[in-house]
Amino acid sequence: MSKGPSKSSREGLSLLQIADMFGTEEKAQNWIERRRWPNGPACPHCRTSEVQCNIKHPTMTHRCRKCPGKPMFSMKTGTVMEGSKIKYRHWAVGIYLFTTNIKGISSIRLHRDLGIGQKAAWFMLHRLRDAFENETGQFVYPVEVDETCIGGKHKNMSNAKRKTLKGTGRDAVGKKAVLGMKDREANEINASVTDSADADTLQGFVKSNADETAKVYTVGTTAYDGLLFDHDSVNQRVSEYVYGIVHTNGIELFWALMKRGYHGIYNKISPKHLRRYVNEFAGRHNDHRLDTIDQIGKIVRGVDGKRLQYEGLTAYNGFHSGAR
Repeated sequence: MSKGPSKSSREGLSLLQIADMFGTEEKAQNWIERRRWPNGPACPHCRTSEVQCNIKHPTMTHRCRKCPGKPMFSMKTGTVMEGSKIKYRHWAVGIYLFTTNIKGISSIRLHRDLGIGQKAAWFMLHRLRDAFENETGQFVYPVEVDETCIGGKHKNMSNAKRKTLKGTGRDAVGKKAVLGMKDREANEINASVTDSADADTLQGFVKSNADETAKVYTVGTTAYDGLLFDHDSVNQRVSEYVYGIVHTNGIELFWALMKRGYHGIYNKISPKHLRRYVNEFAGRHNDHRLDTIDQIGKIVRGVDGKRLQYEGLTAYNGFHSGAR
């Protein structure tokens, strides 16, 4: 697999260029439509192209000629944008801001930049995280595998919370484990949230995401004992971080960037939504060599079939309406 163009050769877009591209609602809608439907409008239910366009309806723009009842639909139907009253201009510029801020963008910042409500901005960001196409397939080149824990620092917890963790002897208690793998040649990341980082889980993650011929590099831990791969490791407990080509520096750099976004941008990530944030950082990393126009176009193509409702995001006890 080719690494593709270098980061320095990719073409970006300035805010002035974005303002010209999406200067009117019509321009933004047409731009999204060309990427949502590159071969022309299609029914989101049966995928036929036999549709009636420009129907007279306040919100719907098309009608399927084949589906029973000939249902009406719009470009938002069947996507993460479905049910949204947010204008296409806001969606287009929001996708640009979401894509180009490598450490992430908070809902507070997005609500100010777009002039929409903070809750609407928070909902938009979660929808866009679901739109990331993060299907890397099995890695075949040398891979680095590591795990990390995401959660608040114990020193910042309430006294009551710290008492429940006292005596456990593990700083990871009360946090969520995230498993990660980096393909060195393709420079791609595959990351997943898990409830446990035991041997069965770690080795299962490697088996599911790396080709059996791939060389695997990890840190030295008994959890990888018996791994049926060509496997080598470094012993960080004795300050061995690099041994020739054996290291996990690549995946650890990814953890560092994700945690800078967590602590510096979002401040708080609910365990329920952690999967989406991990998907966001992995997806943005995997797309970082694309030109900006291709990055935002890929997000638009990824919205299909990923309906997300507000009630599903907020229907849990830990919801914090001020989440960023």
